Amino acid sequence: MATVVGLILTTIVLLGIFAGLVKIIVSSQEKATKIEPHTILYLKLDQPIVDRKPNMPFNLSMFNRTQSTGLNEILENIKKAKEDANIDGIHMDLTYISAGLATIEEIRNALLDFKKSGKFVTAYSETLSQGAYYVATASDKIYFNPMGFFNFVGMRAMSPFFKNTLKKLDIEPTVIRCGAYKSAAEAFTEEKFSDANREQLKELITSIWADMCNKISAQRGISVKDLNEIADRLLLKDAKSAYNLKFVDSLVYKDQVLSILKKKTGIEESKDLHTVTLGQYNNVPKTRAYKGLAKNKIAIIYASGDIYPGEGSEDNTGSDKFCKVIREARHDSSIKAIVLRVNSPGGSALASDDIWHELFLARKAKPVVVSMGSLAASGGYYISCMADTILTQPNTITGSIGVIGLFMNTKGFFNKLGITFDVEKTNEYADFLSGVRPLKPGELDYWQYTTDEIYKTFIGRVSDGRHIPFEEVSKIAQGRVWSGVDAIKLGLVDKIGGLNDAVQIAKNMAKLDEKYRIVELPEQEDPIQKFIKEFTENSKLKIMGKELGLTEDYVRNIRDIMENQGVLARMPFNISFY
Repeated sequence: MATVVGLILTTIVLLGIFAGLVKIIVSSQEKATKIEPHTILYLKLDQPIVDRKPNMPFNLSMFNRTQSTGLNEILENIKKAKEDANIDGIHMDLTYISAGLATIEEIRNALLDFKKSGKFVTAYSETLSQGAYYVATASDKIYFNPMGFFNFVGMRAMSPFFKNTLKKLDIEPTVIRCGAYKSAAEAFTEEKFSDANREQLKELITSIWADMCNKISAQRGISVKDLNEIADRLLLKDAKSAYNLKFVDSLVYKDQVLSILKKKTGIEESKDLHTVTLGQYNNVPKTRAYKGLAKNKIAIIYASGDIYPGEGSEDNTGSDKFCKVIREARHDSSIKAIVLRVNSPGGSALASDDIWHELFLARKAKPVVVSMGSLAASGGYYISCMADTILTQPNTITGSIGVIGLFMNTKGFFNKLGITFDVEKTNEYADFLSGVRPLKPGELDYWQYTTDEIYKTFIGRVSDGRHIPFEEVSKIAQGRVWSGVDAIKLGLVDKIGGLNDAVQIAKNMAKLDEKYRIVELPEQEDPIQKFIKEFTENSKLKIMGKELGLTEDYVRNIRDIMENQGVLARMPFNISFY
């Protein structure tokens, strides 16, 4: 009886939750936003920003889950607000931005473009990260709390190393690599950066930091020399020093900022300020120059996360699913051009080549333009190199033309647990890659040959796609990562630009007029199933990270590399800007 009652109660609760979700979804889809004259678009960029707006039409905060925001919706809404007569300006509430470097750059550029309309952009914060401040420098005025904290210290590259951990567990890594700078497996074989890796990291972050300082200097009127001196001597200690050093314009509290904004928009002090959030503004239709549904389309295909064989998910790029999407876009006569948005550190060399092949065929049928996000390296660059035009941001991390072979011998680890293995076989190498014995000399030669051949193929793909002699690509390859600025000088990419610029180039190449529409691919997962899967996965990563004293991102990167042993075309690290 207790079991029956429990099942009935559980069913009732689940039905109630399901009904509530349906109600939220329906209401969110039906609710329209009315924009009053003299309204301010309010941006609070405190959620993780991904390339594509998640298909999650209900608020995850009720489940104590963090929501994310799509870069595509941010850019679209800023562009829409620029042309909206009821929007007087944009106000940002900034503290910390959880986004890649190129994502931050695209938002900042969109704000600078918005200001060309003559409308204002302001920012306020009680504390500021360097990334948030970089976005804030696009504002006309930066308002800062009188007791606020601001950290301006420069960029760093830091990575954990697990050589001694594996040694204690008696796990023996074997690494075969092509490219002196290909250091994706150093986390398992070294205790610190190799000299080659340190060299490329130093040049990379120096290039990115110099570009940011130049742009901050242009907006704030502070010389690059002074910016570096301020960082080197920790001169920016508090809100007062931030004001004295011209990093911010006023030290005020939030109520004072509201009064300033009311004056800017002509609202009486006793009245409420007219504001609209990013989520609300999504429901405001964009003004179009034509009526009806446009037949011609430009497909934006998002290649995000690690590249692996199989179906993949929204967080990574599965070659089976991705190849099918590209193939369908190629055969769809209504799709006149393809924009490939790449935000990937790479992954499987085989999966990358499969995707390259489909894009190569697509390029024969219609224009293919690549828009690089924060990461388009190794396998991420592999799938990009065949495009008609490649756009990058100055701080995009790209290149890493190289491959590695990674294998773990876990025999000693299992021996510690009292587990032994025995084998009977028909041929000498029948137990090749069993993972419970070291590789034999013949097997090492086999994998070195395989890795070398894949590396040559990678260089050949770049040489053909970029029209650079094979020998020249070999010199700039070697697994080395480059900033977007340096990649342009080397001919690996074509020009600086963002996602909107890539769409415009694709439109011009396809010779389309203004009557076209954007379709975003692949189709997104069912939101409820995605929520359940993410909730389970992220909970595991949090637990693992807590036990190891590492962030979820670190744990995810290590897990992805460990789970995909073999020949990899993957960037050796991820970089975050704080």
